[in-house]
Amino acid sequence: MSGRPVKHSLTLRGHRTSVSLEEEFWHAFREIATEQDKPINVLAAKIDADRGPDIGLASAIRLYVLKHFRDT
Repeated sequence: MSGRPVKHSLTLRGHRTSVSLEEEFWHAFREIATEQDKPINVLAAKIDADRGPDIGLASAIRLYVLKHFRDT
């Protein structure tokens, strides 16, 4: 566990993008997608659509993961 961000590609509304998250966040993000029975790209697209203009996608995903586990 290095804590260094790991880059993964996602497809959002038909466009490829890469997102860098720490491996722990990737695992948690995949876990949430599985719980919700959604592909990770669908969940990422929802987060992308809901985020404000001043927040990056990686940060929005981290905050989504944090909120999910705080609320459960």
